[in-house]
Amino acid sequence: MNTTRHRSRRGLVLTSAALTTASAFALTGCMSFQIGDPKGTEGAGVGFDDIQSATIQIEAVGTFVSPEMGGYEAAGRGSGFLISDDGLAVTNNHVVVGAGTLKVWRGGDTSETLNAKVLGSSECLDLAVIQLQEDQYPYFGWRSGEITTATDVYAAGFPLGDPEFTMTRGIVSKADTSVDTPWASLDHVIEHDARIRGGNSGGPLVDADGKLVGVNYAGNDQHDQNLAIHRDEVKKVIKQLSSGESVLSLGINGTGLMTEEGEGLGIWVNSVASGSAADEAGVEPGDLLTKMEGVSVGTDGTMADYCDVLRTHGQDATLSVELYRPADGIYYTGQFNGDPVEGVSVAAQSGAVSGGSGGGGAVAAGDFVSVVDDTGSVTVDVPQEWSSLDTSVYTDPRGGQWARIDASTDVAAFANGWSVPGVSVVAAPADTATISPEEWLQLTADYLQQSGCTQQAIDEYADDLHTGVFQYWSACGETSADYLMLAAYSNDGQYVIVLAVTALSESDFTAIDHALGSFAAAF
Repeated sequence: MNTTRHRSRRGLVLTSAALTTASAFALTGCMSFQIGDPKGTEGAGVGFDDIQSATIQIEAVGTFVSPEMGGYEAAGRGSGFLISDDGLAVTNNHVVVGAGTLKVWRGGDTSETLNAKVLGSSECLDLAVIQLQEDQYPYFGWRSGEITTATDVYAAGFPLGDPEFTMTRGIVSKADTSVDTPWASLDHVIEHDARIRGGNSGGPLVDADGKLVGVNYAGNDQHDQNLAIHRDEVKKVIKQLSSGESVLSLGINGTGLMTEEGEGLGIWVNSVASGSAADEAGVEPGDLLTKMEGVSVGTDGTMADYCDVLRTHGQDATLSVELYRPADGIYYTGQFNGDPVEGVSVAAQSGAVSGGSGGGGAVAAGDFVSVVDDTGSVTVDVPQEWSSLDTSVYTDPRGGQWARIDASTDVAAFANGWSVPGVSVVAAPADTATISPEEWLQLTADYLQQSGCTQQAIDEYADDLHTGVFQYWSACGETSADYLMLAAYSNDGQYVIVLAVTALSESDFTAIDHALGSFAAAF
């Protein structure tokens, strides 16, 4: 039997796509600062022997959230280069955007630390322009001739965070190609074999005369693949970025994520630029963007879909967005340049409130553990305090079998009355499910009415992965417990899922949203 792990926002190991970032860390931050036109023009700038003097090392310090490590404060280092004598410099978006502070050292001289501000950036082009403190600086000029295959090139910078300046030599293997990576989507890229390493991100790729050919931004050691943003791509947007305008940007430091099975999950937000469209929309570091304008993003583990939406509509347009927030365990919907995101919660939609008092205790946000059923088919997160479990196969009244996870403070009492809180999840492949979501609701309603419960709400429910109906009941049993149930199909038609929670306090309702958000099925 073929086994497919259906998409989940939690409970799976998340990995970046094939290309690895050429910087030490993925960091972000953005400020607005007006300057004059860049002076790095053809024929001007340093010669080959003075490349080091115009190459900079950048340290970006800030708090970031990664899918592997969670939230952390870090100082990541990348490279960059000067393009004007008054301190205008170019680097990568993923090196600087979202950072709280920037420190710069020029030419490997660590005795003098320079301050810098981010002027403009682009997550799709992986470009950023920064302004160094006022002074007179050496700077690069742009190559004026054609960039062709077999052109000699040199990659300059500070790999591996080392303050020692390095250069590697190679040739252009592809003069102009399009490449999508987990952190950018570019139409004009130079592929070359001048080796780059982590920390080279944002550094210059130059010709034998020391003139700029491109901006290094990615490398793949396994395939000896080294990529630079083409000179022409950079020059098209350099004036906009220099004047404080971001391009093809909503202000995130994002990474396309895939499961171990190679399924795209969305765009992971490592950090957010203060005051950006993403910030104003309520997007937070640690969010996973799943849809924009109804288009699934990150489906191939790259930024391609995300950037196609921006190229189609523009960064200033009102853009719908759907995201999953693992910290809360729920989905959010809203708009960039419009209505901020709001949580899509079964409990909130139903208007559920505590119907009484009794044995339930508050469930603190984040105190959840992952549980797998006995068949290994279903995984969900449940409150840590609800450690009494039943993960055996459930046989329904028609003889159908369902993967089951029941969790409570006392699972036997949960199954036979209303004295304790608990959550129940059952699921089965759609082609073998003997009871439809609608029938589940009716069967449950008959039982609840016999138990003296009062129906408070019934309505349709939809999120990025499921479509179904929920019902909310109150005043159940001797404890006047609340009961909330959702029965739904997966949007890909692969399975049926039924979730229910018995709540003795309002905080108990968080269990159903976490269970739904963390649900993963392998049928």
